[in-house]
Amino acid sequence: MQRVCFLLKVRPERLAEYRDRHREVWPEMRDALARTGWHNYSLFLKDDGLLVGYLETEDFEAAKKAMAETEVNARWQAEMAPFFESLDGRPDEGMHPLDEVFHLD
Repeated sequence: MQRVCFLLKVRPERLAEYRDRHREVWPEMRDALARTGWHNYSLFLKDDGLLVGYLETEDFEAAKKAMAETEVNARWQAEMAPFFESLDGRPDEGMHPLDEVFHLD
């Protein structure tokens, strides 16, 4: 299983709304993530807007591609894009994995 961690930056003035949106992620979005191989997926948000994402998957590129092909992902990404700073494209296209330098089993 591949462990993936990525960083994004939420606009400070949108933090409260971003948190609210993630309290009730659409059921069809949750289903699509599970179907396309996103496991143990978590988002952590710091008060300055730093967003840390973590997930486990068999193949991150394949999971991203499968998700990008879903209709619900297109809708979700369009709604989420205005929340982020410094993105060229959709938020899911800005998920660049960090290098894992240590893991304790």
